[in-house]
Amino acid sequence: MVNVLSKIAVRLPALNSKASGIAVAAVAAGIIVLWKKKLDELSSKRKDVTGDLHITLEEEKNRKKGKAAVDGVFFRQLLKILKIIIPGWLSPESGYLLLVAVSLIARTYCDVWMINNGTSIERSIIGGDFGGFKDNLLALVYAMPFISVINQLLKFGLSELKLRFRSRLTLHLFEKYLSSFTFYKMSNLDNRIANADQLLTQDVDKFCNSLAELYSNISKPILDIAIYVQRLAGAIGIQGPAIMLGYLAFSGLLLTRLRRPVGRMTADEQHLEGEFRYVNSRLITNSEEIAFYQGGRREKLTIESTFHRLVDHLRNFIQFRSSMGIIDNIIAKYIATVVGFSVVSRPFLSASSTRHINSTHSERMEDYYRSGRMLVKMAEAIGRLVLAGRELTRLAGYTSRVSELMTVLKDLSKGKYQRTMINQSSPQAEGDSERQDKIPRSSLVPNQGEIVETDHLIRFEHVPLVTPNGDILVNDLSFEVRSGMNVLVCGPNGCGKSSLFRILGELWPLFGGKLVKPNKSKLFYVPQRPYMALGTLRDQVIYPDTVEDLHRKGLTDRDLEDYLKQVHLGNILEREGSWDSIQDWMDVLSGGEKQRMAMARLFYHKPQFAILDECTSAVSVDVEGFMYTRCREVGITLFTVSHRKSLWKYHEYVLYMDGRGSYEYKPIDSATTEFGS
Repeated sequence: MVNVLSKIAVRLPALNSKASGIAVAAVAAGIIVLWKKKLDELSSKRKDVTGDLHITLEEEKNRKKGKAAVDGVFFRQLLKILKIIIPGWLSPESGYLLLVAVSLIARTYCDVWMINNGTSIERSIIGGDFGGFKDNLLALVYAMPFISVINQLLKFGLSELKLRFRSRLTLHLFEKYLSSFTFYKMSNLDNRIANADQLLTQDVDKFCNSLAELYSNISKPILDIAIYVQRLAGAIGIQGPAIMLGYLAFSGLLLTRLRRPVGRMTADEQHLEGEFRYVNSRLITNSEEIAFYQGGRREKLTIESTFHRLVDHLRNFIQFRSSMGIIDNIIAKYIATVVGFSVVSRPFLSASSTRHINSTHSERMEDYYRSGRMLVKMAEAIGRLVLAGRELTRLAGYTSRVSELMTVLKDLSKGKYQRTMINQSSPQAEGDSERQDKIPRSSLVPNQGEIVETDHLIRFEHVPLVTPNGDILVNDLSFEVRSGMNVLVCGPNGCGKSSLFRILGELWPLFGGKLVKPNKSKLFYVPQRPYMALGTLRDQVIYPDTVEDLHRKGLTDRDLEDYLKQVHLGNILEREGSWDSIQDWMDVLSGGEKQRMAMARLFYHKPQFAILDECTSAVSVDVEGFMYTRCREVGITLFTVSHRKSLWKYHEYVLYMDGRGSYEYKPIDSATTEFGS
């Protein structure tokens, strides 16, 4: 490396600077023109992209609103995230930031010492000073362990910083995501984010890695520049470093301008990655239904369409980065090196310089090598600082994605949703113009109703049954259920049975009226396809409680065994071996066993009210009757959705919705004749 630099420096006066400058400028201009043309082509291609999962106008509008760029919005978003991942001056994150800063300072001074020691060794070699050569070489050997420790300490600090940033941000986001049913609201009530798993995992990881690397890539060059400016000002004068810093400002502004699309392209890349993950997860989730439909070919076309769109974007991004890489190398590396050699040669080649009039050849060589290496190091630091702008634009893309997630989580926690309301009349609306006159769609505002918590009572007072899309199922729903009054809910598909329970469980917003109900912890939902948790056999019965909750309630495994026997699952404990057995319970248990396990879970929790949604469809009539009788014995009031006539005898009231906006709520005795039972 030293020989190469010396050869370049010796030949420097022979170079035609004007011709070199014109050539470099021509190459850079040509690349910029080609890049601009390519970008225009990509833009037009992007507009023409069609497929099974095409980007809707609404999505495109939202993405343009949130385009990523290094601007005031980016810095405000970054500041909000920094307050989360660095909670205070005395936090561990601040300590690791200080550790990295100290390591960077120590590494820079090690670099300066290495330059001085290296030039002293070379001077001793050229001057034939064996004693000086031996002393300086031994000093280098003694310094190696210290320098190695500094380098590894810097790597350790950066790695730990990335991990702590990710831990803080991930735990903060999951705290918001898994509270107040936000995870449900994001996928069912709000359509701003379609791939939350991508944002919570990969995007957060990439953001934290990019932020930690950027901290090192910016602070180290700035520190190097400050130290080398100080050293060079005393060696070759202040003009040399001033010229280099002026070039830094010019090249930084130019490259930042050219890199503008990187932030948007990074955000688009993460969006397309999330979309590709989403279509694959849908295939896994619905594999049985797709197999019955023999839909493999259709799903293959969908996945390939999504994948090709991702590949096209990645290929375009690679081409853009390659073009920008050429410009980066020319401007931030090679031209910076040319400027550096021009500056370092001034004291040696200028006829008016008196710096080395009385210097010996070895002294001139030592001064040249020391100043030259420091200037080359400074030029490299300037180049790294300029290239750090590239990482800054990528960080802007990740910051935009994470900030979008944080904004949506904050809105959902406050009950604010953004969803495209269906303005045109639906088939249901066309069938009942009277109820559309009662509640205009334009007047529908989420969370306008009142919820009052009262034990042992459920009362709907003039509550409109409205879906998040704005479909009005029932204009004015009013009925009352007290503890001990089991209610059977029936009606055709789409009449609003599930919607009623989603509003009761506070999953859907209340668009008006008054809802009196117990706390949601005193309601329990048993679906037709029960959810089996990851964990032990014990966890299936007590879900969502933990073992600590089980002990806090004063219950034991023997009590859980009694619950299993009550639903005719007493043999499962012997079959699986123990309560601590871990299996894939969704596959191990049959349909009927899963439904009975869900009922055992109901008996364990003993809520005031239970919503049974076709939850015994795979259970025999005699077992079903025993479970319903047991619910009455332990004081659990039931809302049952079922088409089985055999269940009417376990209920006192029936709520019938006809699917056209009307409903009836009456005692079973008076309803049996009218409904034909």
